[in-house]
Amino acid sequence: MPTNVLTWMIFLPVVGAGVVLCLPRNAHGLIKSVAAAFTGPPLLLAWWLFEHFDRTTPGMQFVTKVPWIPSFNIEYYVGVDGISITMVLLTALISTICIVASWGIEKAVKAYFALFLVLDAAMMGVFCALDFFLFFVFWEVMLLPMYFLIGIWGGPRREYAAIKFFLYTMAGSVLMLIAMLALYFHNEPNTFDMLKLAANASSYSTTFQHIAWIALFIGFAIKIPAFPFHTWLPDAHVEAPTAISVILAGVLLKMGTYGILRINYAILPQATMDYAFWCLLALGTWNIVYGALCAMAQKDFKKLIAYSSISHMGYVMFGMATLTAEGINGAVLQMFNHGTVTAMLFLLVGVIYDRAHHRDIDGFGGLASIMPFYTGWTALAFFAAMGLPGLSAFISEVLVLLGGWQRYPALTAVSASAVVLTAGYMLWTMQRIYLGKPNEKYANLPDINLREVLTLLPLGIIVIVLGVYPHPILDLINVSLVHLNGVVLAAGHGGANALAAASASTVIP
Repeated sequence: MPTNVLTWMIFLPVVGAGVVLCLPRNAHGLIKSVAAAFTGPPLLLAWWLFEHFDRTTPGMQFVTKVPWIPSFNIEYYVGVDGISITMVLLTALISTICIVASWGIEKAVKAYFALFLVLDAAMMGVFCALDFFLFFVFWEVMLLPMYFLIGIWGGPRREYAAIKFFLYTMAGSVLMLIAMLALYFHNEPNTFDMLKLAANASSYSTTFQHIAWIALFIGFAIKIPAFPFHTWLPDAHVEAPTAISVILAGVLLKMGTYGILRINYAILPQATMDYAFWCLLALGTWNIVYGALCAMAQKDFKKLIAYSSISHMGYVMFGMATLTAEGINGAVLQMFNHGTVTAMLFLLVGVIYDRAHHRDIDGFGGLASIMPFYTGWTALAFFAAMGLPGLSAFISEVLVLLGGWQRYPALTAVSASAVVLTAGYMLWTMQRIYLGKPNEKYANLPDINLREVLTLLPLGIIVIVLGVYPHPILDLINVSLVHLNGVVLAAGHGGANALAAASASTVIP
């Protein structure tokens, strides 16, 4: 079994960025083609990973481990398990789609695509890194291209949005860095190896775990974003170009919840038990309802989708906090499903913005008769976001609520009620933009074109297939997640018997 496949997936885009920078500035078509050529192979390798991943073991697979800075026990250490492989698949897919969606970029084309390829590599590295120092490097590298992609190619308030995004994320990074150093020096010999840090969890005092857990949680919560750290997201989404909004919602938000699972849950399980209710379940419930209410109040189409992302990421937090097999499987499935559904939504907002040059919901009307094919795609994405049975988000949200009901029925009922709010703002938006009398001002708008359909088609297929048959993703994640859940429960309830009992529970027969 090849062990360097993840390295190829991480660094091929970096090579692509170097090639792009060597091309003539005015060779726009060649630059775009080269960028697409270097995101295609990681997508093919992601499919290879999917086919060859061993679904029966919770351990790391496709591992590469070599010394990087030996004097400080820092290693280039990458691998995937059931928690990370879905995020690797999602990153490879969304990155390729976004290259195609960026075909209309005409401003500083070489810089845009070079920065995008660096961003792609950094995102992939975050989900593959098993050395905390390496994880932090990829996490920080990701900030720079995103800052410039928003700040240069964004809307009228792009500088404000880019600076706000950068400062919020950097504030979280400082707390992560402090926790990382504390963990490094707490172990003897000093190590950043996440698996060793997790294996030594029993040696950390309760006070140490609590302080480190809160510092890490705030850093990751900013990225989710969880209330009250969410205010950077609507500004970033509104000002970012379409493809960057897709990357932001489809992949970057998942880094927050992924980091909590990979680091807080695995390395600090006792603190996870102590804080899961207040920091994840209660905040997740608040995110679900608050995000939906804010979305309902929006006049800007893109800002509405941004607040809907806050609401739907609340289900991920809620499911993780239930500490049940159903809930935690539903949470990670929701991470994947939200990535595909929200990517469709932002791509569809971009289609209409490119034609009408505004996103005012009340400024349209009757587009269904003017752009019927585009309206059909929008209806699919809207119904998926509402959690309609037969589409992917329904399965993940139901699993989250099934897990929640076993432990917290009252908060589960509150979270479930937000489905009505989601249906309300989605259907109201559909009515104002697509139904009713056509707006004569837009009578000649062209319908969706082939390139735009090609960006939506794979996402639409995934939304429908996983809505009917979610087994391909649940089969990937189940064993690793049930094992992780068992580790947390064992830390909270005292040992091997709890771990064995928890690990015996499974969603997949």
